[in-house]
Amino acid sequence: MRADIKKRALHRAKILEGQMRGLQKMIESEEYCMDIITQSLAIQKSLGSLNKLLVENHLSTHVSHMMQSGNKGKSDKAIEEMLKIFEITQNRQSK
Repeated sequence: MRADIKKRALHRAKILEGQMRGLQKMIESEEYCMDIITQSLAIQKSLGSLNKLLVENHLSTHVSHMMQSGNKGKSDKAIEEMLKIFEITQNRQSK
């Protein structure tokens, strides 16, 4: 993993950890539902940011190397992986 992305991803994961603890406390103390939902949506957005970092790392390291390898099998695997991520993303957006 690229050092700059690793640092940012770990930072994002720590933020998510805190957000999840906050959400748990909100549920335990039975806070106003809209406030809990707002917190939950913020967590989802943070997860999206983390996923974007992970995809960026994958593209700039693994996929880049696979495409430049000259090996058709590796290139095909890289394309397959990117299509899988695209498909997962599209399925979640359509719900």
